[in-house]
Amino acid sequence: MRSRLLIAALLLWLCTVGARRPNVVLIISDDQSWMDFGFMGHGAIQTPHLDRLAQESALFPNGYVPTALCRPSLATILTGLYPHQHKICVNDPPPGSDREVMSPLLREVSTIPRLLQKAGYSSFQTGKWWEGHYSNGGFTHGMTKDLSTGNFHGGPGIAIGRETMQPIYDFIKETGDKPYLIWYAPKMPHTPHDPPERLLKKYAIEGRDIALAKYFGMCEWFDETVGELLDYIDRNGHRDDTLVIFVADNGWIQQTGDLHTAPVFVRPNYRRTRGPFAPKSKNSPYDGGVRTPILVRWPSQVRPGRYLDLVSTIDLAPTILSACGLDPPEEIAGENLLEVITGKRPHLQRSAIFGEIYYHAARQGLEPALNLTHRWVRFNDWKLIDPSSSPLELYNVVQDPFEQSNLVTQYPELVKELIQALDNWWDGS
Repeated sequence: MRSRLLIAALLLWLCTVGARRPNVVLIISDDQSWMDFGFMGHGAIQTPHLDRLAQESALFPNGYVPTALCRPSLATILTGLYPHQHKICVNDPPPGSDREVMSPLLREVSTIPRLLQKAGYSSFQTGKWWEGHYSNGGFTHGMTKDLSTGNFHGGPGIAIGRETMQPIYDFIKETGDKPYLIWYAPKMPHTPHDPPERLLKKYAIEGRDIALAKYFGMCEWFDETVGELLDYIDRNGHRDDTLVIFVADNGWIQQTGDLHTAPVFVRPNYRRTRGPFAPKSKNSPYDGGVRTPILVRWPSQVRPGRYLDLVSTIDLAPTILSACGLDPPEEIAGENLLEVITGKRPHLQRSAIFGEIYYHAARQGLEPALNLTHRWVRFNDWKLIDPSSSPLELYNVVQDPFEQSNLVTQYPELVKELIQALDNWWDGS
């Protein structure tokens, strides 16, 4: 009897040790509003492949990025650190500085692919990538080897999605039986908004601004590429042992109207920003800039459904590392979402999430404190925005999702409490 028990224990140990770690696929939308998906209730944009993924996933509709700007947001996804921790807080260095001045920043911190490589993973970078050679982020393989073409969004890497998906398929074939990580971050639906003609015709209906129609077409085109990627993974038998995570790097509200061609007498009615996006979207502290749905699919492990917890992209690194059998570094403050979506506990042990907004390009040096424009905190239904040089703003984002009614004077005690919470998190210095 004792020998049988020992043999059973040995077999169980061997199965555990030999168990294959899950593949990881990170799908990152680029400049897309948290509302602009079928599964989030948009009435016009069709995203059938992401809708199917949402049905098969744990869906967090109250997801956020700390910073509503591409480069720092992507760095947070990759590291699980806030921008004031990993120091990549802006897209561009100060005027006149060599772009290489920012290259060492990511090499100095732990990243998901760098940590997974130690556990035997191969990893592949595609799409948006500001950090020079893919190995600067710890990837073993990648499409971006340099930015010498002048395209700082990712050089040759941004061909993924818009032009081809083949490099990902080739990488999966080459990995064989090794577990892999794929960074699928196409420059979509990011500008240029140039969807296929078939999609533009679909959305260019009478009465809809053509700029909006182009953006809608880009959202569906991106969705089609996601469908291609997931279908390939499923066809090759990787579905059940692949952790798929979807998130957007930041929000987007399409600016409409053309100031230059509009008649003179209506020009004052056109709101113009420094880009083709509205004021409360990208690079702003409003939900139009920092909110994103987060999807997590892992068949047989994750319970599909809608989870109302407040979550942040700082949670993705600890979730991925834990799924792959690794302990997250101590400096990572995020939560392991698997604790909730596998049924171990009903809710995350938090009531607030935090964020920080910076200039697009550094003003005077790369230190976060020198480039900070806003701090913000979402606490239960409330959102406090603390600008560096203008009055505080307080919104109930459940009752007022577009943040129109500033209630800061009506709830002074709550404001005081949230300011203290912000200072306890990071005082901006």
